[in-house]
Amino acid sequence: MIVRAHAGESLDALVWRELGAVPGALEQVLEANRGLAAIGAALPEGIPVTFPEFAPAPAELELVQLWD
Repeated sequence: MIVRAHAGESLDALVWRELGAVPGALEQVLEANRGLAAIGAALPEGIPVTFPEFAPAPAELELVQLWD
């Protein structure tokens, strides 16, 4: 998926706008877009950012009690 940035938008804000709170999403987007970090904190308007495929969130973890 390719998403275009709004004027002055940070990469963090762009990832949040598109995905919400996905653990590790920012790092994966940076890895998929080599050189994007060199642009700086504010992205230029309309710059294309490639989003890799993200695995679905894991189901709720089962609670394990160590003591009764």
